[in-house]
Amino acid sequence: MINLEIPKKLQMLVTQSNQVANEVFRPNSRKYDRAEHTYPKELDMLAALIDGMNESGALGGAGAGSVSQGANASKNGSGNRNGSNMASLLGLIELCWGDVGLLLTMPRQGLGQAAIAAVANEEQLARFGGKWAAMAITEPEAGSDSAAIRTTAVLDESDPAHPAYVLNGEKIFVTSGDRAELIVVWASLDRSAGRGAIKSFVVERSNPGLKLDRLEHKLGIRASDTANFVLEDCRVPKENLLGSPEIQTSKEGFAGVMQTFDNTRPLVAGMAIGVARACLERTRELHSEAGVTVDYDAPPHSQSAAASEFIAMESDWEAARLLTLQAAWMADNKKPNSLHASMAKAKAGRVGTDVALRCVALCGAIGYGEGELLEKWARDAKILDLFEGTQQIQLLIVARHLLGKSSAELK
Repeated sequence: MINLEIPKKLQMLVTQSNQVANEVFRPNSRKYDRAEHTYPKELDMLAALIDGMNESGALGGAGAGSVSQGANASKNGSGNRNGSNMASLLGLIELCWGDVGLLLTMPRQGLGQAAIAAVANEEQLARFGGKWAAMAITEPEAGSDSAAIRTTAVLDESDPAHPAYVLNGEKIFVTSGDRAELIVVWASLDRSAGRGAIKSFVVERSNPGLKLDRLEHKLGIRASDTANFVLEDCRVPKENLLGSPEIQTSKEGFAGVMQTFDNTRPLVAGMAIGVARACLERTRELHSEAGVTVDYDAPPHSQSAAASEFIAMESDWEAARLLTLQAAWMADNKKPNSLHASMAKAKAGRVGTDVALRCVALCGAIGYGEGELLEKWARDAKILDLFEGTQQIQLLIVARHLLGKSSAELK
């Protein structure tokens, strides 16, 4: 059984995250939406504070860099676990209630750290832990189908003292790629070997072979830079390959790499939940000021159209929230959660976009104007249905799991 109340040991984390969202993110939300590609200096002091709290244990292991399959989880009274996955999820929901773009550009909190935490060995965790790591997967011809990656990695041992992989290719839509210290790059050791040859490599942002092509201008999350890179004979130390260097069978090899998504998809779902909650709460406030009330003791059809629609949106949001909590709880309890991670990501991504747009509509001209953050949240929400695997690819993954079909059998 899952207790759906917030665990007492994580209550302080939730409260503190909400304070950050309310006192730092919300006041600067519009500022950095307008000043695209300008680094939010206010985050430096906040990042230092979070580092200190993490070291003291006050945050309960929250943060993308600490997410893992049940690692460092502690038992509660029922014998179940609420560990780093649940802590990270609950914190992210609150922070994205404030501003998802500012959350995505928080120093040392990139999704690349989740990839490192998922498959790195102890020596790599010691070297890369605590650094700001972005994740580079998408290519011009490889989006939701990660197996179509064309970036190559060739081992060069001509200098026995400094063996290195040489990476060549192009990566696009790298969140916070230009600001991060490390880039986790997905590349293939042998494109003819299929999925089993795809590995992840940690590349220093300062590596001369990693060249910034451009920064994207975007619909939403403008506070967070989105970079495109070209890798030209980019030499990466051999020991920077994450996981086994062996080319395995397609199922085994690619499954190890894809474990990253089992960790991060619930987090992205949590981001959508946070944005949607912000929309719902502000819409309720505006409607209350206009004299529109929601009566939860009366049937929806007996109330105004606005109140009825609001109740429907809230129930949809609650379903997405519970699915996401379940996926994080399963990870903390070392239960296979690939199906549930994709279900949560698909549901929350769609709910986030749907709720944001419907809230704008319910608030009319007020919701559409820049006098309210509703229009910004509607723009921000869309990316949460796209990155970490689009709505369509999540539904395909869910179908494969439920029907017992392979990727070759169900495309």
